[in-house]
Parts: sequence; C-alpha cells; structure tokens
Amino acid sequence: MSNNRREGWLIAMLCASATAGYIARVNVSTAGPLLMNEFGISQVAMGKIFSAFLLGYALFQIPAGAMADRWGARRILTIAAWLWVIFTILQVFAGWGPLKSSAAAALTGFMVIRFLLGISASPTYPASAQGVSKWIMPLHQGRANGIIISSIGLGSAIAPVLVSNVMIHWGWRAALLISAVPALIISFIWLKIREPLPVNRYPLQNEYIREETSDNHNKNLKSTSFILLTASYTLQGYVGYIFVTWFYLYLVQERHFSLLTGAWMSSLPWILSIVSIPLGGYISDRLISGRAGFVWGRRIVPIIGMVFSGVLISIGAHTGNGILAAISLAFATALILCVEGPFWATMIRISGNRSGTAGGIMNMGSNIGGLISPVLTPLIAGFIGWENALHVAALLAVIAGILWFRIKPEP
Repeated sequence: MSNNRREGWLIAMLCASATAGYIARVNVSTAGPLLMNEFGISQVAMGKIFSAFLLGYALFQIPAGAMADRWGARRILTIAAWLWVIFTILQVFAGWGPLKSSAAAALTGFMVIRFLLGISASPTYPASAQGVSKWIMPLHQGRANGIIISSIGLGSAIAPVLVSNVMIHWGWRAALLISAVPALIISFIWLKIREPLPVNRYPLQNEYIREETSDNHNKNLKSTSFILLTASYTLQGYVGYIFVTWFYLYLVQERHFSLLTGAWMSSLPWILSIVSIPLGGYISDRLISGRAGFVWGRRIVPIIGMVFSGVLISIGAHTGNGILAAISLAFATALILCVEGPFWATMIRISGNRSGTAGGIMNMGSNIGGLISPVLTPLIAGFIGWENALHVAALLAVIAGILWFRIKPEP
C-alpha cells in the first residue's frame, strides 16, 4: 500500500471512529422527547442528563490522553468503541425493572450511565491526535485533524435522522440500540487492523519533513505557546458551545422563527461545518508549505477564522432582519469551527510524543468553556439582553484569534 493510501485509510478510520462516538453521544438528544414523556422527566432534569455526559467527558480528557500516549491510539479507540456499545445498551435498560418505579430512580440511572459514557468518549480526540502524530506526515496533519473533527458535523447530521426514523416506528429503545451499531462495526474493524507503523518508518518526501519528524520528541507542555494555545481553544469552545446549545432556541424565542423553520435554519451551521472544518485544515497545510512559512502558515487560518467569526456574530446579533441574523450566525459557527485542524496540528507540533496528554489538556479547556457558556450566556442576556450577550461572545472569539500572534508552532 502506498504511503498516501495508507494515510487516507487511517484518517478515514479515525474520522469514522469519532463519528460513531459522536452518534452515541448525541442520540439521547433526539430520543429525549419520548424518554421524558415515559418517565415524567422535566426539561431541567433532562439537562442534568446532558450535563452528566459533559462532566465525565471533560474530567477524563487528560487521563485519556495519557493512556493514548502509553498504549497507542488503535488500542485505546478499540476499547472506547466497545464501551460506547455497552453503555448505549445499558441506557436502554436504565428505565426497566426497579428503576421504572419512579422518575427519580430512572433519572439517576440515566445520569450515572451518561457520566460513564462521557468517560468512555473522552479518549476520542486526544487518541486521534496521538494517532495523527505517529501515522500522518507533518505536512498533512492539519487536513487530517480537520477531517477527523468534521465528525462533529457528521455525527450531528446523522444522529437525528437515524434515531428519529427508528424511534417513530419502534420506540426510543430500539433507536438507541441502532445508534450503537456504527460503534460496534468500528470496534470490529480496529480489531482486524495491525498497529500502523510510525510515519518515520516510511520514506519521507523531503529533508524539511525528515528534520521535523526526527525532532518529534517529548516537549515542554508548560511553554508559553502551549498555554496560549489552550487558552485560545478554551475561548473557542465557549463560543462554539453557544451555537450547540442555544442557537435553535435563540432563533425561535428571540428571532420568532416557527419551530420547523427554526429547526431547518439551526441545521445550517452543521452542514457548513462539514465543509469548513476539513477545509480549514487543508488550507493550513497548504500555507505551511508555501510562502507563508511554517509559523504563519499555521497562524493565518485561526486568526482570520476566529476574528471574522466574531465580526459575523456581532452583525447577526445587531441586525433587525431575522434571516440575515440566522445566516450570519451560521457562517460565524462555520468559521469558529474551521480552525480545528490548525489547533490540533499545532498542538501535535508543540507537544511531540506527548500529543495524547496535550490533546487532553487542550480539549479539557474547550469543554470547560463549553460547560460555562450554556449557563453564563442566558444569565448575561438576562441582565443586558441577547444582543449584548452575543457581542460578549464575539469579543471572546476575537481575543481567541489575537492570542495566535504569540503562539509559535516552530518547525
């Protein structure tokens, strides 16, 4: 198998793994209405079920990344995929037997299982980054990470269609079981794959890549560049999670879209992100091999993407035209997400062989931002209005971009 075909196959497997994990992550969101009706679970209580996943996911980012560094991406992702299947099946039985006697017992069962599912999902992106650092040549790592993280858009697009269609005919339990099938398939495929050889075992394209690869040793995670990178990714996570959690409700409640129109408009950011995330990584890779050079090649996409995202957020917040607001905010989401590839490729370059641990630290920061923004944004809106709350998010997006002027992904 040629090196390019080998890389393409590995990137596809990492993307498929992340997508399967994301489907297992968001399946309950679609199954939520029937689940809430059956057990008498309120919206506030359902929010606790969602938060239980995020808590486990965020807390175990660093240990999961460290395990990927020690045992390798293939092994960790295989175990993770099996756990996604197991915990998804356990959710199906969470409301049976003794737990069906009360809503409180069912709620507790779901929260515990979702917390464990969050732990099992925590290795997804740190382990993928560790795999990219070992298996993918440096000049292709931006696009590789972009393709893998496009699983956010793919999973968000696939899960509602898959779960809702099964749920209508056979109920939410059957829908959850079907949503575990992709993870089951992925787990079997990983079992059949031998541990891929590190990229430095293959012929390299030129001396620049050879020098970079040979220097891929343990590096200092306390460096200014890594601290700023994590800070920027935390702010990016804060802004991004606003659209994950509040975009639909904002369109319906503040912009007065109908439920159906709001649903279609709220899907636009995720459709755009399927293109924007890999494209941002691809452009970053092309820039580092061109006149921009390695440092500015990695900086340009995050700076432009996040600064212009902030501009579009403010335009969307201020305009009186609801359609223009929805479109502006959708493209702002696509821009805030297009920076994923450069973020993860830069993290790999800074951290070297500790990319799993470093990815866990960076992703924990993003998820801390994601835990804060869904709660803080409506509180800010309650004091100064939704327009100004979104202006605050726009400012944070601009700051996240400006931090990249001090981040040095040196070759």
